[in-house]
Amino acid sequence: MKKALICGISGQDGAYLAKFLLNKGYEVFGGSRDATTNNFINLKRLNIFDDLKLVSINLTDFRSTLQTINKIKPDEIYNLSGQSSVGLSFEQPIETFESICIGTLNLLEAIRFCDISIKFYNAGSSECFGNAPNGACDENTLFKPKSPYGIAKASAHWQVVNYREAYNLFAVNGILFNHESPLRPERFVTQKVVKTVSDIAQGKLLKLEVGNIDIVRDWGWAPDYVEAMWLMLQQENPDDFVISTGVGHSLREFIQLAFKCVNLEMDNYLIINQLFFRPTDLEYVVGNPQKARNILGWSSNHDLEWIVNEMISNKIKL
Repeated sequence: MKKALICGISGQDGAYLAKFLLNKGYEVFGGSRDATTNNFINLKRLNIFDDLKLVSINLTDFRSTLQTINKIKPDEIYNLSGQSSVGLSFEQPIETFESICIGTLNLLEAIRFCDISIKFYNAGSSECFGNAPNGACDENTLFKPKSPYGIAKASAHWQVVNYREAYNLFAVNGILFNHESPLRPERFVTQKVVKTVSDIAQGKLLKLEVGNIDIVRDWGWAPDYVEAMWLMLQQENPDDFVISTGVGHSLREFIQLAFKCVNLEMDNYLIINQLFFRPTDLEYVVGNPQKARNILGWSSNHDLEWIVNEMISNKIKL
């Protein structure tokens, strides 16, 4: 039985990945800063809480990281931890940088000290690319991040590449574009839209207030994307991959689809609020997943309309 350590197991991706690995027959350890106080609500929603071994690990503390890996001796480590909100990173840039960059570095160093045969997956981000108005981003597109979150993810990406080349670690970056599900926290605009539209449909709220709705993103379905993480660690040679649908949609389209699910007209309820505009926002970010299709045999299985409908259905009975 293979052993996997998922750092950041309480989040959306961590929960879906844990369920995926359990179904593959793995012994799954879930890392959290304080496993005794975290409510692990996502794991309970997926009915897998009792099937996991939960451990406390502070990735910004090298000693804690090293001791945990030495104790578990995992075959695979998935680093999904760190501050995950682009918007919040403008308010908390130091915490964002430390949680992402120092956490990634400590994991890489711990693997180098413990056992370089451990396979390591690092959660990259499309935010590393910045704006890409001239086409879809692939693995060769230059990084031009425009947020503290994107800068931190870009730094962590190159740490992984450096350890792979310098120390021969099996370490990879999954450059994931936006991926959604009912487990998304409400601080993310997609989940805010879904919850507010659901509340409007049920008479609990009157208006939806958002910022720039003309931004274009490449939105996928989170359970599809965790399979790609696993596939990267099953390859003969370590490499980095863009994981995306290859199709861009505006936030306006996302909102329209949400209101369509509840048979309401968006224009009757939408308010554009300048307070929700970011200091630097990306206008167009779409990925090119061709390499993942060719090498991993992976592709996204769900379009945006299906995703929005699934998220709305999770909130209310349609």
